[in-house]
Amino acid sequence: MARYIGPKSRIARKFKEPIFGPDKVLEKKNYPPGQHGLSKKRSKQSEYAVQLQEKQKAKYTYGILERQFWKIYTMAQRAHGVTGEVLLQLIESRIDNVVYRMGIAPTRSGARQLVGHRHITVNGNVMNIPSYILKPGDIVAVRERSKTLEVINNSVAGATNAYPWMDFDKTSMTGKFISVPERVQIPENIKEQLIVELYSK
Repeated sequence: MARYIGPKSRIARKFKEPIFGPDKVLEKKNYPPGQHGLSKKRSKQSEYAVQLQEKQKAKYTYGILERQFWKIYTMAQRAHGVTGEVLLQLIESRIDNVVYRMGIAPTRSGARQLVGHRHITVNGNVMNIPSYILKPGDIVAVRERSKTLEVINNSVAGATNAYPWMDFDKTSMTGKFISVPERVQIPENIKEQLIVELYSK
C-alpha cells in the first residue's frame, strides 16, 4: 500500500498550514523551510505554480498519491455536478477519511492502517481497502475483536469533532455515513477550482 513517508513538518511549513495535524515545529517556524528561510525573497509565482501547489496540498492533506488522485479526479469529471466539489466529496467519502473523521483513528494515516489491517467493517463485512468509497447509509464499525485495541480506545475517548454528514456511537464503536457532505461543510482549506484548472490544461 503506497503512502507518503517523508518529512511532515517540512511539508506543513511549505504550505504554512498544519495539514498533518497540530505541529509544534510549524508554530515555532511559521515560514518556508530551507537554508534562507525568512530572508529569502520569493519571486511571484506563476499561475501554473499556484495550481500545482494547491493540488499538492490536497494530496498531502488526504494522504493520496498522484495515481489515485488522478483516478478520483476522472470519476469527478464523469459525475454530475461541479467537478471540484465532487472531487472533494469523493475524497471525503473514502473509508480511511471517514474512519478518521469519526475519531476511530487520530490521523488519516492511522485510519488507513486500521483499515488495511482489517480492524474496520462496512455493513458487517470486513473492509481492508482504504480507498473504498462509501455510499449514504453505509454502516462503519470497529471489528468486534479489535474494540480492545488501546490505539482505538484512546482515539475514540479523545475525539470531539462531530460532522453533520455522519454519526458515531462511542459505546458500540459504530457509525453511519449519513450523506455526502456539502462543500461548505468540508473544513479543509483547499481551493478545488485551481486543481480542476490544472488538470484541464
